[in-house]
Parts: sequence; C-alpha cells; structure tokens
Amino acid sequence: MNTTEAREKLTAELERLDHEADEEAHDQAEQRDSDELAGGMDFGDRGSRATEAMEDDLARGTLRMQRAEVLAALERIEAGEYGRCAVCGREIDDERLEVRPETDRCRDHAETATSAEPDDARRLDT
Repeated sequence: MNTTEAREKLTAELERLDHEADEEAHDQAEQRDSDELAGGMDFGDRGSRATEAMEDDLARGTLRMQRAEVLAALERIEAGEYGRCAVCGREIDDERLEVRPETDRCRDHAETATSAEPDDARRLDT
C-alpha cells in the first residue's frame, strides 16, 4: 500500500475514533444528568450503573489504544518506516495493510508483542 493511501485511511480512522470518543463522552454526561434528575437509586439501579461504568471504561480504553496505534502508524509514515514489520523488518504485505493499516507487524509476527506495548495490552493478546 502506498503511503498516500495509508495516510488517507489512517486519517479517516482517526476522525472516526475521535467522533466515537466524543459521542461516548456525550452519552456519559447525559446519563449522569439523568441520574441526578431521577434522585435516589435503589440497589439494582446502582449495580446497573456500576456495570455500565465498567463497560464505558473498557470502551474508552479500547478507543485510546486504537487511537494510539493509528497515531503511531502516521508517525511511521512520516519517518519512512511504514509497512515494515517491527519484529523482523520484512515488508508487510499489502493485503494485511489494507485490512489493518495501523499494524506494525507482518502476518508471521501478528501475535508477537513488541516492547512498545504496555504490559496490559500484551496480556490481552494471549
């Protein structure tokens, strides 16, 4: 995949992620306002809200991680390193880059964690 096409795809993905994060924040603010207007909550309501809060935290974390991957790919384009596997240095095939333009690993190393990943991300891959 050429870098112009990759940059366009990655920029569009970054815009989508930012839009999704904005919507998530807006929905959470509406939920808080709704809870405040409703007054007291019973035990079941509090449990439901706690579960929703955990799911929201997970969604925000996923969005942050995806956004970081896209930004890292854009940095690799600027540095002239885009399309090379971070593990073995071989060229990543176009088919893989079409599907996952943010990837920094070839098919052979798709499941290999790089040192740049946080420990939590490596644990999720296993």
